[in-house]
Amino acid sequence: MTRVDYYKDPNAPKANSIAVAVSAFIQDDHGRILMIRRTDNNLYSIPGGQLELGETLAQAVVREVREETGIECEVSEVIGVYSDPEHVIAYDDGEVRQEFSICFRASWVSGTLRTSSESSEVLWVTPGSMDKLSIHPSIRLRIEHSMTKKGQAQFS
Repeated sequence: MTRVDYYKDPNAPKANSIAVAVSAFIQDDHGRILMIRRTDNNLYSIPGGQLELGETLAQAVVREVREETGIECEVSEVIGVYSDPEHVIAYDDGEVRQEFSICFRASWVSGTLRTSSESSEVLWVTPGSMDKLSIHPSIRLRIEHSMTKKGQAQFS
């Protein structure tokens, strides 16, 4: 399935659904950030995905990070809740989802980087080289909040 993210775009389609999603900001001992290149839109992102029935938000974070990167992580805090109605995600099946995502700080526990059906590339990125990557503004905002607003959960 492919997707197109619209952000503050007056020509964006109207949302027809909402789903709870999670994402994880993880840094290694050198301060590098765990990133993936998504297969559904070819953009770089922090790992994340949709909450599934029967799991907690923290379990969803751990599962999504494992599925997309091969890394086992431990969740430590909420970075922010992102629900801006001006960010909609259109899927090729006709669903247009209003963003509703909770971003968590997590730490690497074990595992080796690997790709998946959802990630064509998995890498550790230095904060100084982030500008070279094609990253959606909503993900850049999460990364910025993760780096500069430690201990202060953000809401949008």
